[in-house]
Amino acid sequence: MYDRDATAAAFGIELVEAAPDRAVTRMQVRPDMCNGLAVIHGAMTFLLADSAMAFASNSENDVAFATSAGIDWVAPATAGQWLTATAERRSGGGRSTVWDVTVTSSDDRQGDQTTIALFRGRTRKVGRPVVES
Repeated sequence: MYDRDATAAAFGIELVEAAPDRAVTRMQVRPDMCNGLAVIHGAMTFLLADSAMAFASNSENDVAFATSAGIDWVAPATAGQWLTATAERRSGGGRSTVWDVTVTSSDDRQGDQTTIALFRGRTRKVGRPVVES
């Protein structure tokens, strides 16, 4: 799924980890991702969090689509910083699942993390494989 994700490629989103209960994505904030106040545009933060949820929810080879999501931005990030989104299953396991995603920032890939956003989303499995055998 990651290899076919043109949006992830366009924005430099890296898939760090994907498992049935968790996924981690990462990207470096570029100047063209920032708004007129020189901080990352909220939609870019949402995109990274949504991508983490997508990779977690589809990791069992059963197509799952987002049905709703919301985000709270709690701190800014600026060009050059690295953002990491960690999605974790909160409830579900049948067709519908609730996910919490924490987005953090740091000045390098492994540095001290500052929480910049909290995202909650819901997905629903549709009963077809992500990858055909």
